[in-house]
Amino acid sequence: MRKRSKKYIEVKSKFDARDRLDFTSAIEAALESSYVRFDETVDIAVKLGVDPRHADQMVRGSVVLPHGLGKEVKVLVFAKGEKEKEAQEAGADYVGNDDLIEKIKGGWFGFDKAVATPDVMGSVGKIGKILGPRGLMPNAKTGTVTFDVAKAVQEVKAGKVEFRVDKTGIVHAPMGKVSFGTEKLRDNIRAFIDTVLRLKPAASKGTYLRSIAVSTTMGPGFKADPAHVKELLK
Repeated sequence: MRKRSKKYIEVKSKFDARDRLDFTSAIEAALESSYVRFDETVDIAVKLGVDPRHADQMVRGSVVLPHGLGKEVKVLVFAKGEKEKEAQEAGADYVGNDDLIEKIKGGWFGFDKAVATPDVMGSVGKIGKILGPRGLMPNAKTGTVTFDVAKAVQEVKAGKVEFRVDKTGIVHAPMGKVSFGTEKLRDNIRAFIDTVLRLKPAASKGTYLRSIAVSTTMGPGFKADPAHVKELLK
C-alpha cells in the first residue's frame, strides 16, 4: 500500500471523498488542496464504459488545450529534405533523421514529444521499442505522423495533449497548472471532455462516462459528477 504524507492526509481529511461535485467545485477543491511550493500540474482521470481488450472499444486521440499546459514542450521532428527546414521554421527544437535515431539508441531523451513524416517511419520504427514505452512514438492517430510538420509542431508547442485509455478503462491527462486558476482549467477540461465524448466507440454500451476525478500532482482526487457534463459543455 502506498504511504501518504501527513500533509496529504491532513488535506484529504478536510473533504468528504464520497462527494460528487460539479466541475467548478471539483477544480476549486483540487486547487485548495495544493500544499506544495511548486506549481503543480492539474490532472484529470476519466473512467469510461469501454473494454480496452477489444480493438473496437479503444479510445485514443489528442486535443489542443485552449490555454496550453503551462510549460515549455521540447519537440523533436524526424524528417528529411524540405520538411527539415519546415520543421525548424515552425519552432522544432531538434530536427533530423538517422542522426537522431542513433542518438536515441545511445540513451538520449532530451525532448518531450516527437513528430515524424510518413516517409521516414520505416527508420523511426526501428526504435519503436525504445520510444513506445516512454509515450514518445509518433502516431498517425494523434496527428504526429504527418507531412504537415509545421502544423504538428505548432499544435504540440501550443499544448496538444495525447491520451489513450489504459487497460482498466481509465483515460489520464494533464490539464494545466495550479496557477492557471479555475476558469482556464475549466476551459481546458471542457475541450478534453468534449473530445473524449466525440471519440465514443460505437461498440460501447451503457454509461460511457462512469466517473471523473480532478487532482493535483501531490494532492487527493476530487470527483466531478458526470451528470454535470452538459453544463460544462455549454
